[in-house]
Amino acid sequence: MRAKESGPATAKAAKSSSGTSEATAKGKAVDAAAQRRDIKLGYLIHDVSRMRRTVFDQLMKPLGITRAQWWVLAHLSRHDGMAQTQLASMLDVGKASLGSLLDRLEATGFIERRPDATDRRMKRVFLSRSSMQLLERLVKIESDFNEQILASLSDNDRNELIRMLSSVKESLLALGSSESPDIDSDAE
Repeated sequence: MRAKESGPATAKAAKSSSGTSEATAKGKAVDAAAQRRDIKLGYLIHDVSRMRRTVFDQLMKPLGITRAQWWVLAHLSRHDGMAQTQLASMLDVGKASLGSLLDRLEATGFIERRPDATDRRMKRVFLSRSSMQLLERLVKIESDFNEQILASLSDNDRNELIRMLSSVKESLLALGSSESPDIDSDAE
């Protein structure tokens, strides 16, 4: 019986088993490499975002405006007169945090808060004339900044990057991220 066990069929089974374990080992190595790559990609996305914010903040400093204030003004430029609670929801910030931010913008004359015409408890936020002038400058600065940081990418590369990052964003939204889907209008 032992002779039969060591015959060609057993050798073939051993070879097949060996091939399976080699394939499993290769599969695990590929999985580990893919996992390391994806972790690196996550860090890279985070680092690029953080570095972009830091450099952009430095560009805004001479204008006396913060990124958070710019973010509010940018949203109001597309949705002027929106309710303060809507704006807080769209920006994914607390009402109190937004209230403080709006207080500072109002003190500098960049926005006006007015009661809603039908519900006096609700405040609507409007851009002022001086903020319109500031927005023109900010858009120019951001456009120049984007051209500098994206200079090595062709138009096709940029379009593909938008498509890929939008896909990642949609996956995050599907996982229950609190970010509003309306924010991707910034890329337009």
